[in-house]
Amino acid sequence: MLGPLNHVGIAVPSIDAAAEVYKNLYGVVDITDPGELPAQGVRFCFVNLPNSQIELIEPLGENSPIDNFLIKNPKGGQHHVCFEVNDVHLAKKEMEEKGAKVLNEPRIGAHGTLVIFVHPKDSSGVLIELMEPTR
Repeated sequence: MLGPLNHVGIAVPSIDAAAEVYKNLYGVVDITDPGELPAQGVRFCFVNLPNSQIELIEPLGENSPIDNFLIKNPKGGQHHVCFEVNDVHLAKKEMEEKGAKVLNEPRIGAHGTLVIFVHPKDSSGVLIELMEPTR
């Protein structure tokens, strides 16, 4: 069911500061401009790598789901791992039939495609994002 790894999400207190680290320390030159998902309470950008992406995410507004993560991890850290699936609605149904807790209804994510999140308790402590690939 799982397709390729699409990206690793890293929660950060500042996208701008984190992007500078990837540029200056690691020599990454392809980093997207920040975007916002107000409905999800996040600001994001992508660090484009030869084989995948890193999604930098920071809180946007009050009550962002990233706030609690950064309270526990003030400098930031790995937030989620994202895999591609052919059909998010089917993936949601299959996850729930197998007893996993899906945290949301399918919604548009940072890539502009449908995504869902599977609770970390069902995946060895890792929050899993499942997304339909861009077509």
